[in-house]
Amino acid sequence: MPVPSATYRVQLHAEFGFKAAAAIADYLSALGVSHLYASPYLQANQGSTHGYDILDHSRVSEEIGGEDAHAQLCETLGRNNLGQILDVVPNHMSISSRDNVWWWDVLENGQSSLYAHYFDVDWHPPEQKLHDTVLLPILGDHYGRIVDAGEITLQHHTGSFTFHYHDHVMPVAPRSLNELLERAARRCDSPDLAFIADSFGNLPHSTATDWPSVTRRHRDKEVLRRQLARLCAESPAIASAIDSLVEEVNRSPNEIDLLLDRQNYRLAYWRSADQELDYRRFFDINTLVSLRIEDERVFHDMHVLILKWVRQGVLDGLRVDHPDGLRDPAQYFQRLKQAVPHGWIVVEKILEPGETLPEDWPVAGTTGYDFLNRLGSLLVDQAGEAPISEFYTRFTGVSTDYLGMVHQKKHYVLKTLFGSDINRLTFLLAKVCERQKRYRDYSRRELNAMLREVIACFPVYRTYLRAEAGQVSERDIHYVTEAIESAKRHRPDIDQDLLDFLRDLLLLRVRGTLESELVMRFQQHTGPVMAKGIEDTVFYNYNRLVALNEVGGDPGRFGLSLEQFHAECRETQEHWPRSMIATTTHDTKRSEDVRARISLLAEIPSRWAEAVERWSAHNEPSKTGGFPDRNIEYLLYQTLVGAWPIDPARTLEYVQKVSREAKAYTSWTDPDPDYEEALRSFVVAILADSKFVADLIGFISPLIAPGRINSLAQVLIKLTAPGIPDIYQGNELWDLSLVDPDNRRPVDFEIRRRLLESLRTVTAEEILARSDEGLPKMWVTKQALAVRKRMPELFGPDGDYHPIRAEGSRAEHVVAFARGHGCVIVAPRLPLRLDGCWEDTSLPLPDGGWTNELTGDVVSGRSTPMKTLLERFPVALLTRTER
Repeated sequence: MPVPSATYRVQLHAEFGFKAAAAIADYLSALGVSHLYASPYLQANQGSTHGYDILDHSRVSEEIGGEDAHAQLCETLGRNNLGQILDVVPNHMSISSRDNVWWWDVLENGQSSLYAHYFDVDWHPPEQKLHDTVLLPILGDHYGRIVDAGEITLQHHTGSFTFHYHDHVMPVAPRSLNELLERAARRCDSPDLAFIADSFGNLPHSTATDWPSVTRRHRDKEVLRRQLARLCAESPAIASAIDSLVEEVNRSPNEIDLLLDRQNYRLAYWRSADQELDYRRFFDINTLVSLRIEDERVFHDMHVLILKWVRQGVLDGLRVDHPDGLRDPAQYFQRLKQAVPHGWIVVEKILEPGETLPEDWPVAGTTGYDFLNRLGSLLVDQAGEAPISEFYTRFTGVSTDYLGMVHQKKHYVLKTLFGSDINRLTFLLAKVCERQKRYRDYSRRELNAMLREVIACFPVYRTYLRAEAGQVSERDIHYVTEAIESAKRHRPDIDQDLLDFLRDLLLLRVRGTLESELVMRFQQHTGPVMAKGIEDTVFYNYNRLVALNEVGGDPGRFGLSLEQFHAECRETQEHWPRSMIATTTHDTKRSEDVRARISLLAEIPSRWAEAVERWSAHNEPSKTGGFPDRNIEYLLYQTLVGAWPIDPARTLEYVQKVSREAKAYTSWTDPDPDYEEALRSFVVAILADSKFVADLIGFISPLIAPGRINSLAQVLIKLTAPGIPDIYQGNELWDLSLVDPDNRRPVDFEIRRRLLESLRTVTAEEILARSDEGLPKMWVTKQALAVRKRMPELFGPDGDYHPIRAEGSRAEHVVAFARGHGCVIVAPRLPLRLDGCWEDTSLPLPDGGWTNELTGDVVSGRSTPMKTLLERFPVALLTRTER
């Protein structure tokens, strides 16, 4: 099973399905990648644009093309010598459609469902009213108002009954049908229907979980349903009696209420989810329910197709989504590796600065956010930190205390998004404390406050203790201790002894069944708070330099030194040489080229501040009641600089998203129409203002060429640094996309195909002359991928990475390294300050002759002037000349 040399990520959906992916196989092969890397393509929600809302793990998505088109794609990839990597989603499933037969069975049968243990449902939550039911927070208003308005109706079709609320359909519990069918039997005087009614009422209760009761319930309810359907088909009078009774029930809110009260679910106002939801979700998305993948049966049922494809050679590797949501990630990866021993497995693990992957995960590495941030930070001028910070605070009034904002926003999402999760955790902690004489008198309010503070202070997404096995690593001890000590500093009013007790619990120093459950649950809750608090809130509020605001990044750290960059690359080569490395993904806030241009602002802080002050003064009349606020205005100007040219429609869609994610004046759950209209009118007005647009273009124009140099440096370094490089769809050319859905716009592969063909006959000068078409980026991509294929030994686990330090007054502007003895990479950084003037700077190349794969030039000598190396092309890819 071949390990990729380079992957190419595509987003599959109805408009770009298996046939469209097959149509670009020859292009990808000619470009030089080894593997197509596909977004999830099991059966998902209708209209899904991403595939993470899976409904059925046993079927290929029909919208994307179904089994036949999937087989055609696999055959076409094989003919073009391409392998395939698939994105796998083990943490959750969508429950927004009845096509999820597992969830439908749970709603119909409760704890007696064959799939009750598949989902992470708490059947005995803190709220007594929710015992033995699943909360369904789907209603647009309070339950009583919805029922009284007649918005929930009962329907009958050939022996089956369902509840309907707008687009939502719910099953009716079989036992609850007995009274309705008894009344219908009396009306039509049918002993057969009366027998069926009694039989429904005598089914085992939905709380019965012993296997004989579960199997009898499922056998009998299906037999009874078929008998009822046959009876209705044979006797119009019986069918008419049932249907007329259904109509009467629908005219009576009280009858609807009584029947709903007998279901295994409780319909509720959607806002109740924040405090009372009794199942674990993916983050705060109510329609994505978490799975108990730690159960071996669930594991195999979820991976039935995926493992078959691996065994058949259809897949060479897997990208595992959101492992931090799993109860025991190490167990999952060990089980997965056992099932695919030779497969390439990478994980979407967000590593905070200084954090490393757990050593007991048998995986190749991460999906590359750590590399993305490392490389992006290298392009930021650290000397610009003080002036940029001073101006940002002066202009917006927002502090540059990054950690302070992180702490504040994590508390905010704990309060507004994760109340139900923390309430369940508090309930569990209270039961643990009740068994401890020193801690049983603490109130739930005190325990809740402590848990919130410790989670808000947690420095990483989560720990990875394995409570059942009693495994605690040094990294776990470090992060738990750091969180507890930080909580003590932030909240001295919380009893220190109680915090110490929580520390001991979280480090398995206090053992027991409840204690183990608390530890494992706690670990699953810190990650979502980190993600929503930082990625989806802080990153839209802390706008000092938004090129640094990427998943897994630390915007509080302004840039990265050459020495640190090289040290981290060497560490990757030593420990994770087959980790994926990326610069743009389907989840990045901004594409690599947008970030590359915005990064330049750190090199020109005074010019940037003057421009923002000028634009703000000019655009002040376009504001409504002082809105938009200065912080989002500042973000908007950075966005326009990075993504220009961008049309009003894309800009409006983006600013609505970022303003709602920021949650400062509006949000997805509580949109403020007045604020959003003020923001919309401001954007429309300034983009229609010819004077402002002319000034904006005048500022951006000198940044385009240096921004492209940054982009070429990024792509060359990514394609040659330790790890397996990934190219996000379309990014082999300049791509000025913003956060999704902007970065999922259609890609014009015909243009890319023609440009790739044109590279056969053009010179370096001609390529640069066609920079506006993106040809230089495609050229670097093609040539670097060709070198990787030609000399795989240099870039594999047995390869080497040697930093090369430039000499001279502009040495800090040179990123150079050797891969083994056969390849040297040279790229500039901080191009504005460099201004093309290398002065006395040179690079000490290893002995021998070297051919620049981007220009054809041959160089040699222990001290080669940088001016010579980069005279004809902005970056250099040198391979040892054959003797």
